[in-house]
Amino acid sequence: MLKTKITEMFGIKHPIASAAMGPFRTNDLCIAVSEAGGLGMISHTNVSPTGIETNYVKAMLKNLDYVVEHTDGIFGFNVRTSRVEPGIDKLISEISRHISENAKLKEQCLYALTSAGSARRMPENKEFQKLRDNSQIKHFHVAPALWLADKCVAAGCDGLVVNGFEGGGHQAYERVGSAVILQQVCQKYPEIPKIAAGGYAGGAGLALALAAGADGISMGSRFIASKDSEFHENYKEIIPPAKADDTIVRTGNLSIIRMWRNKYSTAKGMIKSKEEKIAEEQALFAKRSAMSEEELKEEYKKDFIKNYAIYEGDVESGIVPLGQSIGVVESIESVSDIIEKCVKDAEIALKKATNYII
Repeated sequence: MLKTKITEMFGIKHPIASAAMGPFRTNDLCIAVSEAGGLGMISHTNVSPTGIETNYVKAMLKNLDYVVEHTDGIFGFNVRTSRVEPGIDKLISEISRHISENAKLKEQCLYALTSAGSARRMPENKEFQKLRDNSQIKHFHVAPALWLADKCVAAGCDGLVVNGFEGGGHQAYERVGSAVILQQVCQKYPEIPKIAAGGYAGGAGLALALAAGADGISMGSRFIASKDSEFHENYKEIIPPAKADDTIVRTGNLSIIRMWRNKYSTAKGMIKSKEEKIAEEQALFAKRSAMSEEELKEEYKKDFIKNYAIYEGDVESGIVPLGQSIGVVESIESVSDIIEKCVKDAEIALKKATNYII
């Protein structure tokens, strides 16, 4: 077994977390990871097999209830705090209140992860402050660049998800690789708990991250290619035998995004500069601020319709987020087998590494 700050903080068996995969629903995957002794994740859900979720608050509360009914393990939830996400403060308040009022949720939902925006929005929320003061919940934020890690620490985060550019989904314009950003953050903040993300898909990666100073890893693409994830088989079967260079980086809704190289992504516009993207987001925020609730729902549908295709098995016409770690995934297995092998291989690698010390 591996004992780290993450296993100690959350009372879990293994230092392995499931990545946030919004806008997709990942409830079954969350349950499987938690049941296997890892840290499961309820993604910020806007799209599910039943359609596009326009009532995002209702969808997230339903997710929480579903997961806590099907596992006694520890898990968490993700909220994207981008300036263009409507109703985020309300969402944080409702989730916090819902957890506070449910004893089992309060005991098991201990990992609050924010991403794609400000690290301050959750700790500044009054309902979350109440929950934090009266439970063991910990707030982490995704930090894909050192200056963002600085902001997370200043915001009072309990821990960081240190995300490298190899990962799937939305990424930072700084384009810093996993090994470098992890070293940077470990040098500057050696004591804060850190989960390494972006490019990790097995035991070698877990050993690498722990040796570099992380306290665990987060895996996305590896868990998509599992028997327990709710994604379509066509999506899963892309991953083995994919190569690491079968992904492409293009402009996404919130920033740049790494996704599968398909008809949609190859036709997508080239990456805008960070400054252009921020200006675009500010204009979009101003536009959405003037919209009614019904208009926002319609806007939401336009945003996420391109994500829905993969639920129908169409892996060519829409966004298929995947990271470069697909190049090391060789098979589709159960989550429990993936985690067990990951830990066993990491233990072997770490023990082998001690042979170099004389």
